[in-house]
Formats: sequence, structure tokens, C-alpha cells
Amino acid sequence: MRILFDQGTPAPLRRHLPDHDVETAFERGWAELRNSALLQQAEEHGYDLLITTDQDLQYQQDLSGQDLAVLVLLSTAWPRIRLQVHEIRAAVSQMCPGDYREVRI
Repeated sequence: MRILFDQGTPAPLRRHLPDHDVETAFERGWAELRNSALLQQAEEHGYDLLITTDQDLQYQQDLSGQDLAVLVLLSTAWPRIRLQVHEIRAAVSQMCPGDYREVRI
């Protein structure tokens, strides 16, 4: 699965997703893109999943009709996220095109 980390998603999480191709918005040069443009770029460039910490994304964007799945981590703190790696991996493995899920941290 091709995964894009939004700004705010801790980069160390990628080490815990070894079976996936993970890139960050920063690495792609998309760090300054607003949500709608980031979602569009991710979908156009063949990403399957966006992992973000933006808890307002579902209220700011119309996510219906997209193939891109979105997983929201309800914390930006790596020490807290690290404790939930198994739950995050399980959520990633269950994501289907167009899904929206949140992981409580």
C-alpha cells in the first residue's frame, strides 16, 4: 500500500509500517499544500492512504467519492502514538479505498 504522511504525522511511525511504501508530504514537496490540494495530489499520484493528525479534516473536506482512504491519529505526540503502533497497523491493514477511520491515542 502507498501511504502518505501529512504534516504532523510523526515520521518515526514509518519504521512500524515496513510492508508499505511510506512517504511524507514534506518529502514530496507538498508540506505547504492545504488539505484539499493535498488530498487531490495524493490521489492523483496513486497513494492509497493518507495518515494525518488533522482531526478537523472530515469537517473541512468532502471525503465522499474519493478512492484515497484517510486514517486520523488523534494525537501528534510520538511517545503516545508509539504506544498504539499495533492498533495503527491493524487499522492500516483494514483500510479500503475511500475509508475514513480514527485511532484514539
